[in-house]
Amino acid sequence: MLKVGCFLFLLSKKIKRKDLTHLDDTSLLSQFRNEATRVQAFNAMVKKYQEKLYWHIRRMVINHEDTNDVLQNVLIKVWKSLENFREDSQLYTWLYRIATNECLTFIDQQKRRETNSFEEVEEILSNKIKSEPGFDAQKVEWKLQLAIQALPEKQRQVFNLRYYDEMPYEKMSAILHTSEGALKASYHHAAKKIEEFLKNNS
Repeated sequence: MLKVGCFLFLLSKKIKRKDLTHLDDTSLLSQFRNEATRVQAFNAMVKKYQEKLYWHIRRMVINHEDTNDVLQNVLIKVWKSLENFREDSQLYTWLYRIATNECLTFIDQQKRRETNSFEEVEEILSNKIKSEPGFDAQKVEWKLQLAIQALPEKQRQVFNLRYYDEMPYEKMSAILHTSEGALKASYHHAAKKIEEFLKNNS
């Protein structure tokens, strides 16, 4: 599978480059709908949001290589679908929704290939964390990652979006298609479980 950099390189070969990174989302969408500036506008969007999307995906799938593969799929899907984006939500929210759905698809595929139970999924994710370069079970940041991966899938998503991305519940609701009240409850339960995990593994 092509990596993200290769995908952007192939797009950039189609047309003379023009820097549009200074434009806001509305202007970038307008430039994207113009055939003459489509590729430059897309590249500018990727530069603006790629790092945020990478870490959003990474926190869900853990492994760097898996993250790159999922991000690649996200960007291809965005490229194909962006012309039909109706702007009934913010571009940022729309991108996160696509990234979240691609993560869930990837995780579901892994489940079908490797396991059927939540306990086995938890063990696989924990083992991925432990195999990451620099892993140290005594450091709080690694304990936090293990605690997050021990959460049920929905709580893990909510905690990551709220804790790391500091996403308002209103935007989270648009991405996850869940009421704000239910999201607040999920975050509360997730935070309590993480606190208990850290206490038991201190």
